[in-house]
Amino acid sequence: MTSDDVLDEFRGAGALREGHFVLSSGLHSPVFLQKNLVFMDAERCARLCKALAGKITAAVGPVDVAISPAVGGIIPGYETARWLGVPSMYVEREGGEFKLRRGFHVEPGQKVVMVEDIVTTGLSSRECIAAIEAAGGTVVAAACIVDRSGGRADVGVPLVALATLDVPAYPADALPAELAALPVEDPGSRRLAKV
Repeated sequence: MTSDDVLDEFRGAGALREGHFVLSSGLHSPVFLQKNLVFMDAERCARLCKALAGKITAAVGPVDVAISPAVGGIIPGYETARWLGVPSMYVEREGGEFKLRRGFHVEPGQKVVMVEDIVTTGLSSRECIAAIEAAGGTVVAAACIVDRSGGRADVGVPLVALATLDVPAYPADALPAELAALPVEDPGSRRLAKV
C-alpha cells in the first residue's frame, strides 16, 4: 500500500480536511487527518492495519506484543496486533504520564512494537516508548498509519510508517499569512485530556 493509497482511504472516509487546524501537538496546519472517520469503518481499518503489519514484519521481523498510546492509538494498535498475531495493550495517562495499567504488563526483554495512529512531532510516541521501556519491554520499532512529518519526527527508535507525508505544521507565532487569515478549528485531543 502506497502513501497515495492511504490518502485515498482517508478521502474515501471524508477524513482528509483542509482549512486551519490546531493539532494535538499545538502546531497549526492547513491539513487535518480525521482518523476516527477512517477507524470507524472496520474493513477500511483492517486494510490499513494489515498493510502496516506487513511493513513492520518486513522492517524488524517478528515481535512479541504491540502497545499503543490511549486513546487514539488503541484501535490501530489492536487491529495491527491482530494481523501480527500478537497481544495488544495500551498505555494511558496517570498523573500526566503514560503507564501500563488495567493488568497489562510486559515481560523483561519482550520485543515490542509501539503502534500510533498519526505522528506529527513524535512526542506522544516518545512518551509511550519511555513508559514501555520503564515497564521492561524492549521497543524494537514504532509504527504509524501516517507520519505527517515527512520522515523528520524522531521517536528514538526506527519509525515504520504506512504513509509518509510532508504536511506543513507551524508554531502559532510563525503562521503564513494565508493560514492566519482562515478561521481556526481545534480538533486536537491532547488538550481535551487535561480537562
